[in-house]
Amino acid sequence: MNFENTLSFALQLDEQDNLKSFRDEFLIPQHNGKDIIYLCGNSLGLQPKSTKNHINTLLDQWQNYAVEGWFTKGVEWMYFHESLQQSLAKICGAKPKEVTPMNNLTVNLHMMMVSFYRPTKQRYKILMEARAFPSDQYAIDSQVQFHGFNPEDAVIELGPRNGENLLRTEDILATIDQHKDELALILMGGINYLSGQLFDMETITKHAKQYGITVGFDLAHAMGNVPLQLHNWGVDFAMWCSYKYMNSSPGGISGIFVHENNFNNAEIQRFAGWWGYEKATRFLMTRKFKPEEGAEGWQLSTSQMLLLAAHKASLDIFDRAGFENLRAKSEVLTAYLEYIIDGVNEKAGKIVYEIVTPRDKKQRGCQLSIIAHHPEPKTVFDKLADNGVIGDWREPNVMRFAPVPLYNTFEDVYRFGEILATI
Repeated sequence: MNFENTLSFALQLDEQDNLKSFRDEFLIPQHNGKDIIYLCGNSLGLQPKSTKNHINTLLDQWQNYAVEGWFTKGVEWMYFHESLQQSLAKICGAKPKEVTPMNNLTVNLHMMMVSFYRPTKQRYKILMEARAFPSDQYAIDSQVQFHGFNPEDAVIELGPRNGENLLRTEDILATIDQHKDELALILMGGINYLSGQLFDMETITKHAKQYGITVGFDLAHAMGNVPLQLHNWGVDFAMWCSYKYMNSSPGGISGIFVHENNFNNAEIQRFAGWWGYEKATRFLMTRKFKPEEGAEGWQLSTSQMLLLAAHKASLDIFDRAGFENLRAKSEVLTAYLEYIIDGVNEKAGKIVYEIVTPRDKKQRGCQLSIIAHHPEPKTVFDKLADNGVIGDWREPNVMRFAPVPLYNTFEDVYRFGEILATI
């Protein structure tokens, strides 16, 4: 598509957008009486208008049924999480029994490592990308230490080549080859939170599997953002949060994927909790743990009903929009943001805002990470905020902006460019 840096062109694209009505289903914060330009869905998604109704329905049920809400026909909180499995499975390319909402992201990261990081004297190392989100670094280091190993030796952090911002797939595969007899686990982000780079999860998984290496992904920045086929790719496990692209409340409930190939593996250990017990006999309260088949067998505690209600409000919107439609818009919307930023640089006669996220749409979601080449880069970000643009700042000089297809418009992107050019 040949883009134009004009308001009329942006409005024309919005008019042609088949998903334009979904913006009206979200609450847009205000700045000086106008909708803010919210480009921070990669950190916290906006609130669907339906969220309040979903939560109020749950509160009414609590009021009217109290404890009987777990069992009363038509309410049955006991099985509420099952109503989300089909939606989650479509988003991540899984079978419904391979996914379940539960806990929070870092809790699930630890829970999955309990089951899938089983080091031996020979195979004990973990491969991850350098500059992963700190929670992943902390969790992985602590798990390695828990098993009696030294993270300096056991954790391989692979970064870009000198002078580059992105991690090459060929370097990932070469590192797997180099350490094939030592690696117990590959655990990477599906998308690196800082650069916005989408890793080739299919190729990485296939390459690792030939050596018998377990593979997992943190999908915090990928779930609800990019196409996933976890089942077909043969990924062993994954986890994600729901409060970014899936708009399911601040700190909202997390979720996991466990490939069905692992369901009946007697060698897999897990930290058990009663909500993961076989549903048909859970209330017999027997002493020995018998897991429910599928990902639900990794559940721990009673479902967090208010968080599940908020999650369902957003997932219902995903079902109606269709993820393929969202991805199609996302690719064009992000490309337009790229075009607008390039235009600001062209007008300045130099690279003031360097896009470090891949320009290949197959290697990114809707986030663009920008290095601000400015004596005081934080002042640029602050001035954007003063003008009603909300993005995300990462020290020392990275700004992250994400035009989310459910609620962002081409006009948002154009207006962002207008403001950025004045700074």
